[in-house]
Amino acid sequence: MINVCFVCLGNICRSPMAELIFKDMTEKRGLALSFNVSSRATSSYEVGNPIYAPAKRTLEEHNIKGGHRSCQLTKSDVINNDYILVMDSGNLMDVLRLTGGEYGDKIFKLCSFTDNPRDVADPWYTRDFEKAFNDIYDGCNCFLEYLLKEKKEAFDYDKRH
Repeated sequence: MINVCFVCLGNICRSPMAELIFKDMTEKRGLALSFNVSSRATSSYEVGNPIYAPAKRTLEEHNIKGGHRSCQLTKSDVINNDYILVMDSGNLMDVLRLTGGEYGDKIFKLCSFTDNPRDVADPWYTRDFEKAFNDIYDGCNCFLEYLLKEKKEAFDYDKRH
């Protein structure tokens, strides 16, 4: 099983979008049993709040459904996940600060797996949830392709169940 945690500042827009998009991708490919997918916030600002309505609406427009409540990232979350995928450079710095610079081998910007490495556009400020969706979808798709190529043995679980 591969443990993946998506991270952004408040865990109400980008990281829950990534969590639900990635879950949808793995489900459609018959790989859901090989993953444990979650999302977290680097801050406590929104803890306990649901996914932000415009983010949820954007997901639903793409036929992606699911619920979510914001949770704050802990060092234990970093230790217990195989991949920590952050949305932007600020999130990356926050996670590295939380871990004291440890575990850098499992912390990546989501879009670093794409042909166009970049930060995921922050819709909280731009109000462009479709742009954020496209960045996240691209990042999730490229990350999954990376895993399928580099970690083939991890997907035997789905074949057995």
